[in-house]
Amino acid sequence: MPHTPSPFLAEGPRAAIRHFTLQDGAEFIARTRESKDLHRPWLFPPDTDASYAEYAGRLIEDPAKAGFLVCEKDGGGIAGYININNIVRGAFQCGALGYGAFAHAAGRGLMREGLDLVVGHAFGPLGLHRLEINVQPGNTASIALARGAGFRLEGFSPAMIYVDGAWRDHERWALTTEMRPAG
Repeated sequence: MPHTPSPFLAEGPRAAIRHFTLQDGAEFIARTRESKDLHRPWLFPPDTDASYAEYAGRLIEDPAKAGFLVCEKDGGGIAGYININNIVRGAFQCGALGYGAFAHAAGRGLMREGLDLVVGHAFGPLGLHRLEINVQPGNTASIALARGAGFRLEGFSPAMIYVDGAWRDHERWALTTEMRPAG
């Protein structure tokens, strides 16, 4: 019997990551709509066919971005997403992470496992040295995810990013290859 290759880039015990595809639109949009109460006021992921096609298209085509879907290994459903934005090569070799869980998967540890897989992929095959996460101070779940993945708080930036109609303060969290345990 021939071996069927895994659709995943990396797998953990319960979660796996893979790249976005345009074919993921219907499930992603449905999960976004189910998760509005969880996401607001922090996130505004695409919730229409047109906005998903534009969003996923940028993640697929732009070399300064890498988008990953966090999937449940049991059934393969999309649990959330993690994107590396603003990838800078040369002497920097860094990128900025953005992420969101979907309501059905929130609090189950799937995003923590997925983030670990994305970090491993970023520091491995992508060849990055540093990852940054910018989080609004009141977003305790996102801060807990960053802290739990080994990111360290590096600073505070007032009025850093325009979100939901206003310039919002953000905490800056970072992780480098040297900070990640070997193994």
